[in-house]
Amino acid sequence: MKHLQPPGWATPKGYANGIAARGTMVFVGGQIGWNGAQQFESDDFIAQTRQTLLNIREVLACAGAGPEHMVRMTWYIVDRVEYNARLRELGGVYREVMGKHFPAMTCVQIAALVEARAKVEIEVTAVLPD
Repeated sequence: MKHLQPPGWATPKGYANGIAARGTMVFVGGQIGWNGAQQFESDDFIAQTRQTLLNIREVLACAGAGPEHMVRMTWYIVDRVEYNARLRELGGVYREVMGKHFPAMTCVQIAALVEARAKVEIEVTAVLPD
């Protein structure tokens, strides 16, 4: 896996501009902040994000992958104001669950998620090296 950083660009914080990888691709469908029984334990944005990241880690493990194999994450959030206001907490939870591996990321605010209580949904692409 190779991080793609154009010369002269500022170093991104918490994400990569791009990643080149070769191997078995793993696609993790959108995960939300409920547990394995599909029950929400909290309506707090950070708690739901933590659970979402744990869910992603568990799905990756089914393919023999881990956070270090992620090459892309797409975040769907319902409140960008809360997201920006809680970035420090968010970063702490991310590093706790995923470590210091930062794939190429996109984050967009949407009007709503299918599950009414969900505050975040994240999908991931990972690549297991050949």
